Amino acid sequence: MQLDDLKIFVATVDARNFTAAAVRLQLSKQFVSRRVMALEASLGVRLLVRNTRKLAVTDLGYEFYQRATRILGDVEDAEQAMSSGRSDPRGLLRVSAPMSFGMIHLSPLVAAFLRANADVRIDLELSDRVVDVVGEGFDMALRIGTLADSTLIAQKLAEIRMVACCSPAYRKARRPPATPDDLARHACLLYGQEARSGWEYLVDGASRTIEVHGPLRVNNGEVIRDAAIAGLGIARLPEFIVADALASGKLVEVLGEYVSPPLTLYAVYPQHRQASVTIRAFTQFLRDRFAKAVLPKPVLPKR
Repeated sequence: MQLDDLKIFVATVDARNFTAAAVRLQLSKQFVSRRVMALEASLGVRLLVRNTRKLAVTDLGYEFYQRATRILGDVEDAEQAMSSGRSDPRGLLRVSAPMSFGMIHLSPLVAAFLRANADVRIDLELSDRVVDVVGEGFDMALRIGTLADSTLIAQKLAEIRMVACCSPAYRKARRPPATPDDLARHACLLYGQEARSGWEYLVDGASRTIEVHGPLRVNNGEVIRDAAIAGLGIARLPEFIVADALASGKLVEVLGEYVSPPLTLYAVYPQHRQASVTIRAFTQFLRDRFAKAVLPKPVLPKR
């Protein structure tokens, strides 16, 4: 087995066909196909299922793909660490990020980073699930909120303000809450695990968790936002999800004089990738851009 065969196999899986992989690698389609077949023969397993339209990856093939991706990443890191003349970011960077945040804020930054770093390719997966960074072959992931204990290295990128809001019609029909305790008398639209954890506010300088109830619980912020716009109740969401609706008047903020502790945005990556020039460059790029007001700044508590 040769390292080039791993590169060819990974490129083929990424492209889902031999032709596109060959174009990316600047090789002939026949050569790419032969090398993948030779790799399967040397391993004694089938990695790909071939048909006339596209390739399908077998279970063993997907496991091998994840391992090969990590190996190639480690090799690239070693090359960069050993060569002072190759200090610029380069190579493939596989990134996982939350769906809403990725579409609103990360998308333009990825484009800007790629324009500034012509030797970098980014494979970005947007999903609200918590991916297994190491097991699924990601180089890094962006996480919002409290991090679970793990061996991953975490770098803080920014803080995100939480906003409680409702539609003008809801506010007109029901007296808006004057204090967090008043939320007990309101329909609250629950994001994620809030039905169990409650809503946290700073009251008289101390943190308090308010028990909330309502007609809807969803693990997607846009659905909660749209339900609030429709007048179903009060939502408490990251500001980047509701900023446009607040600006247009579709939503109005409530309890603005009380502050929920902000969420923290982190970049996390495996310990064995901390020497990666590309990961360090992308992390610092995001930190710098977020510091320049990509995200609304958290406000200081007034009570």
